Amino acid sequence: MSQQFNRRDFVKATALGASMASAVGMPSLANTAHANEQKPIAAKQQIPSGTIAGLTIGRMLLGGNLLTHYTHSRDLRYVYNLAAHYNTPEKIFETMRIAEAHGITAVVIHTAKGVVDGMREYKKQGGKIQWIICPTAPINDEMAEYTQMCQQCIDAGVDALYLWGVQSDQLVNQPKLIKKAVSTMKSFDVPVGVAAHKLSVIEVCEQEKIKCDFYLKTFHHHKYPSAKLNYDSSWCEDPDKMIEAMSKVEKPWIAYKIMAAGAIPPRNALEYAFSNGADFTVFGMFDYEIDEDTRLLNEVLALDSVKNRKRKWFG
Repeated sequence: MSQQFNRRDFVKATALGASMASAVGMPSLANTAHANEQKPIAAKQQIPSGTIAGLTIGRMLLGGNLLTHYTHSRDLRYVYNLAAHYNTPEKIFETMRIAEAHGITAVVIHTAKGVVDGMREYKKQGGKIQWIICPTAPINDEMAEYTQMCQQCIDAGVDALYLWGVQSDQLVNQPKLIKKAVSTMKSFDVPVGVAAHKLSVIEVCEQEKIKCDFYLKTFHHHKYPSAKLNYDSSWCEDPDKMIEAMSKVEKPWIAYKIMAAGAIPPRNALEYAFSNGADFTVFGMFDYEIDEDTRLLNEVLALDSVKNRKRKWFG
């Protein structure tokens, strides 16, 4: 067993302090001026990479939920507060720097408060990590607010845009609006993806031939205790059906929620995702988890079950 704490160890060790802490909001990522004093990042190791519409990214991407304090912690409500006290603005920048040092080249995140300003500031300070961001503005016939938010992301230096899974799930019966959102993002000349929790979103995009460059789709097995609780605990309704459907999709697939928000061990989650067709994975990590998780990634990608998988690699 690794000498590093896992998330459960960390939560146990800090629960008392967190229970006495007051609630805080989303971080202001731009308030990290002291990061200018840090030395340039020297990569400690590399991870395998692929390319999506000209954008080269590692097979493991840093997930944004823990950075914005959204932990999907079932009914353990204090964990949101705990994450906010641990992942301070300074710690968030440090986490991204550690990720870069371990070969991670991109972060997947949504436009929570402070994120766009933080992206701009991180780049200004020399950070090279690429930003794959979903605008969260309303999607409607006019698209004015959505276009404006896309422009703000582009102005701040975003490297790719994608349709937020929360929105695509709601628009699954309105493919014209999904198509309009993709077209709007495409107008900014960056790679564009569609994220989803519902498999039906991907099926609609394929049927309607919506011209996105990649998909982000939740994917995990159900072999963990809370999978059937239906309490913020499961994001892949039918994994076998998912495997079958994605075997026919000829676009890069970034799998996310592969650990079911911490319920599935990292190695198990990685092997399941890659052996069953995922091309890239999003990993939500605290800073102290990155070293071990990137090592596990390299080990898993070398497995015969992954190298000899049925689905062709895309990206």
